[in-house]
Amino acid sequence: MDIANLTRVSEFEWRIAPHGAMRVPGVIFADEHLIRDMDEKVREQVTNVASLPGIVKACYAMPDAHWGYGFPIGGVAAFDPAEGGVVSAGGVGFDISCGVRCMLTGLTRAQVKPMATALADALFTSIPAGLGSTGLIRLDETAIDAMLAGGARWALGQGYGEAADLTRIEEHGQMPGARPGEVSSKAKHRQRGEMGTLGSGNHYLEVQEIAALYDVEVAEGFGLRQGEMVVSIHCGSRGLGHQIGTEFLREMAVAATGTGFQPPDRELACAPINSAIGERYLGAMRAGINCALANRQIIGHLTREVFAELFPGARLELLFDVSHNTCKVEDHEVDGIRRSLYIHRKGATRAFGPGHGDLPEALRPFGQPVLIGGSMGTGSYVLAGTKESEARAFSSSCHGAGRRMSRHQALKLWRGRQVVDDLAERGILVRSHSSRGVAEEAPGAYKDVAEVVDASEQAGLARKIARLLPIVCIKG
Repeated sequence: MDIANLTRVSEFEWRIAPHGAMRVPGVIFADEHLIRDMDEKVREQVTNVASLPGIVKACYAMPDAHWGYGFPIGGVAAFDPAEGGVVSAGGVGFDISCGVRCMLTGLTRAQVKPMATALADALFTSIPAGLGSTGLIRLDETAIDAMLAGGARWALGQGYGEAADLTRIEEHGQMPGARPGEVSSKAKHRQRGEMGTLGSGNHYLEVQEIAALYDVEVAEGFGLRQGEMVVSIHCGSRGLGHQIGTEFLREMAVAATGTGFQPPDRELACAPINSAIGERYLGAMRAGINCALANRQIIGHLTREVFAELFPGARLELLFDVSHNTCKVEDHEVDGIRRSLYIHRKGATRAFGPGHGDLPEALRPFGQPVLIGGSMGTGSYVLAGTKESEARAFSSSCHGAGRRMSRHQALKLWRGRQVVDDLAERGILVRSHSSRGVAEEAPGAYKDVAEVVDASEQAGLARKIARLLPIVCIKG
């Protein structure tokens, strides 16, 4: 990105002054290396989002930002319905409520490493992964509607997981306001056999070692101890979420012709929050959130079953489950006034600070765990939300490393078998049905997650608590 078009506010903050149709400024959080490495489309998309009706304060981009559909991935924007604010399917993304779940094993590396091959094989067998993957669960339409309304609570009622899990999941495992009736039959049909599956692309299940602690007190509060192992699960709402996004983007684009507002980019199709289509999308999107919460709850249960067989007595308590592709109603202070806003986070993680009422009591003194996925072979991180983050970017932080090249470009540089072999030499076992998918997700295709996390911390978005290194990776 050409920094000549930006105003540098600090070492980790860059501003795009309002111009043209922009209603608010654009703000990008990054160090100079990350900002120069960003595609120029990020600046263009931040500028476009800043022109949408009812946007409040600024459009933000996280340090892992890269080009996306309409909104940049890593984009955050808040809208006020009282000021004609809009909801955008492109501002949520196609993988509704894609997120990360982190589970504590209490097992040490010394206990797990000798069993790594057996563990990798058992997880790969038990948890379907890959494009179009299906599992043993089959839902009829009545069951799908119940799942879309109930989320992880529905999954718990079906025997998946433990009641204690619900306190450690966003929305306590069930997103209110879901309207399964607004989800099309086609979307439901795509999901009939996909519950309890990882899917493809950048989705994964990893067994990871807690390799470093940066804040021992908070780490202890989270249950993180150096040398112990955790399991991280990264996936979302599968085909159902994609279908919801596809259908409503098309409908919003058609409906926009009668609103008098034409977005600067067709991919930014949106609708007034209080309009019929806006309310219908929000109902369907919330159902998609529940689908993702239920999906991760089921996968967590399947993971516990594998560990129970190989490591009798292992509990796998849930640390937290947090999404990074959502639109949620939250109260935030703007110019000294508390306002109820619709916060779009697309490839950005919610990061509530200490004392926030929506956090479980056990975590409230420390702030919300912010779960940041790396790429295969690199570190992942656990961060914690801060009080400062609310003022910085509506309590939002980065969500991962962020791609630095397209999947097509990655295929020109790597072969899946070679990536798997290289990682095995480093003690990281990868299991995947797709050699092409592994090549597309090669570590070199991503930004340096450590640099992204450091920039997020220095920008005041969240603070580092722990670094996680993979020893087993199940790839979609």
